[in-house]
Amino acid sequence: RFQACVYFASVFQAMSCGIHYLASVFMAVTPNFVCAIPGNVSNVLFYNSSESSIEDIWTLWTSTENYIVVQLGNGEIWELNQCSRSKREVSLDLAYEYKGNKSTFSCSDGFLYDDTKWKSTVVTQWDLVCDREWLAKLIQPTFMLGVLIGAVIFGDIADRLGRQRVLWFTSAGQFVFGIAVAFTFDYYSFVIIRFLLAMVSSGYLVVAFVYVTEFVGIKARTWASMHVHAFFAMGIMIVALVGFLVRTWWIYQIFLSIATLPFVLCCWMLPETPFWLLSEKRYEDAQKVINIMARWNKVSNPCKVSELYSVQQDDLDSGRTGDNDMSSAKKHNILDLFCNWHIARRTITVWLIWFTGSLGYYVFSLSSVNLGGNEYVNLFLIGAVELPCYIIACIAMDKLGRRNTLIPFLMLSALICVLIMFIPQDYNILIVLANMAGKFSIGVAFGLIYLYTAELYPTIVRSLAVGSGSMMCRVGSVVAPFCVYLRSVWIFMPLLLVGIMALLSGILTIMLPETLGKPLTNT
Repeated sequence: RFQACVYFASVFQAMSCGIHYLASVFMAVTPNFVCAIPGNVSNVLFYNSSESSIEDIWTLWTSTENYIVVQLGNGEIWELNQCSRSKREVSLDLAYEYKGNKSTFSCSDGFLYDDTKWKSTVVTQWDLVCDREWLAKLIQPTFMLGVLIGAVIFGDIADRLGRQRVLWFTSAGQFVFGIAVAFTFDYYSFVIIRFLLAMVSSGYLVVAFVYVTEFVGIKARTWASMHVHAFFAMGIMIVALVGFLVRTWWIYQIFLSIATLPFVLCCWMLPETPFWLLSEKRYEDAQKVINIMARWNKVSNPCKVSELYSVQQDDLDSGRTGDNDMSSAKKHNILDLFCNWHIARRTITVWLIWFTGSLGYYVFSLSSVNLGGNEYVNLFLIGAVELPCYIIACIAMDKLGRRNTLIPFLMLSALICVLIMFIPQDYNILIVLANMAGKFSIGVAFGLIYLYTAELYPTIVRSLAVGSGSMMCRVGSVVAPFCVYLRSVWIFMPLLLVGIMALLSGILTIMLPETLGKPLTNT
């Protein structure tokens, strides 16, 4: 009972990590826009349609190549493009086509945005279009860079100061920075505070994994660690729901941040893990936590830390008397993962799987809003499809084995990426279903690699292997937004890249050993 309460309290907050990781898909939307015009508009022309205001034209707008012709109250006729505006020298009659002379000007009066779907986004707030468009494209990559740095910093701090304090700080940080983002006054303060938000969100997720693993018994550990991902996916579904209901970016951000408030109010009740307390030689504190656990779980005679300690002490003393002197133990570093060709090949393969898993995961998630149809439903389904994928991953890895589950799902995701390219663009439902299948297969591989990496390496470098793999995963998440932007070069470019990486990873995985039912190696 005690472990269940601690587990569900901890993973509830993992939802907020999913929320903040993908909040930008609706917050940084670029709606249709044209140059603003000085003066009062009396007539608007778009091909054969004549309207009295520009707002009525947006429903007809189909391409960025389009332009709008407007007539001002003083008789001037202007052509409004997305990043420039032209004044017609001869303004006799209002016609869409014009072959005469024109004077072209920049958009010094700002822009007019289509607010039928979104009342306000960060793009419309700070005019992140045309020559400032690159600033909008940096929003997600800078967030993911914060994720990378936060994972490294808070993982290390949790080993030094304890898991409990880091959980407190990062969950409070998520709430404070989440609300602060909504009240930023310019683009640069927005990016900086989102960067800090990314650091604490990533820090929470990394430490929560360790925290629940140290509390949950061996029997349920695989399922418990895998389903932290499931709560992250529920966060993605919440983003879709709030995005559908709230169409002003700063109110949307406040609502998303409030979702984390229940945990912030009760996280101070979470105990420190006995494992960490014992490693710090705080035996009395560890005993107190064990006694509380025993009371909750109705165990009449809890284990005594003093007895455990005396057994460990005896083992330690006998170890010291032998040739194996503890003080002369070799310090291990990242080069040990490349100590010979056999281990180096294993490391390169594992790093590639981490990178591909993360790249595919975020490419499918971030590009779901560009699939056509209803973008809110698309994102909701892309999140929902993860929930069964972790259950299947847990069952398959215990029945078929780690490698035998990883290879077919990596190959399947590569195959799906190719198949999507052959689906006609007007088959919206089929495209969404194929993307869901791609996200499902890459999700199985992504969820499985945590445990498989830990089992592939000996004890002395296991933590280092998982940490470095996780680092490659963060690199994948930084690259993913840039990969999605390659849609502007060729619509299928992101899928092609993910497909090639998944195929390569699947082929290399054939050379890895199966670890199901094998004892963990020590040297």
